[in-house]
Amino acid sequence: MQGVPAANGQNDFMRAADLSVAVAALADGPCRILAGGTDVFPALQDRPLTGRVLDISGIADLRRIDARDDYWSIGAAVSWRDIFRAKLPPAFDGLKDAAREVGSWQIQNRATLVGNICNASPAADGVPALLTLDAEIELQSSRGRRVLPLASFIVGNRQTKRADDEIATAILVPKSATKGQGYFYKLGARRYLVISIGMVAMRLVCDDDHNISDIAIAVGACSEVAMRLDDLEQRLRGQALAGAAQLVSAAHFDGLSPIDDVRAPASYRIDAVEEAVRRLLASASPTAGRDS
Repeated sequence: MQGVPAANGQNDFMRAADLSVAVAALADGPCRILAGGTDVFPALQDRPLTGRVLDISGIADLRRIDARDDYWSIGAAVSWRDIFRAKLPPAFDGLKDAAREVGSWQIQNRATLVGNICNASPAADGVPALLTLDAEIELQSSRGRRVLPLASFIVGNRQTKRADDEIATAILVPKSATKGQGYFYKLGARRYLVISIGMVAMRLVCDDDHNISDIAIAVGACSEVAMRLDDLEQRLRGQALAGAAQLVSAAHFDGLSPIDDVRAPASYRIDAVEEAVRRLLASASPTAGRDS
């Protein structure tokens, strides 16, 4: 195993060359997993990085975006910039729009989508769009491989179901969930370099008569965990896209539980995402997400 000890002697820094090495390192004990580092290092503030650190950024197999038989796979070391540049179906456009708004270009070049998910911030930009794509998380350890729905993987603020001996190796998106057109709306105090006040992702599929044949809507930064709006989706299926925005009501957002903080009061967050959903529906093209 490649390892470089820190100068202060407090770190056991390991840079894995392949996945088997990373899995073996985790089997020996918990590690702080490092890919882009854009969440790890800011969280330290002025404290040193201590303990066992496992750097996976050099594992080539984790830097791939692949189309398999039944799903798309986005590796754990794939950066936001990689996602923005990748040739993906239009259903991923919401995720690409989120990629454009994650920090600065320097952050987008380093930060990884899987790291954004595993950090499990309530304001994680990648989660709402991935929820509209029915995304799953692939986890591997010396005990084997398992796959969990993203909707159940994140269980709270900075909390996931990843075990200490597991590494999240990829995000898996079923091809059955890649029909239609993806959209994303993020509200912050400014356009870029900002933590969300609220955000909405939507995947829309319309039929030849411009009726909504399928739709997925997810809201982030308004609960401990981003949520799909199942009741609203059910209400909109089968409806004409032209009048869909008028069918959105405050009751469809009752399941959200935003907080008051320095960015916005809870009541404003609810009003903002409700309006964002209406705007996305009103601006959606009746042909962009046509069901094939």
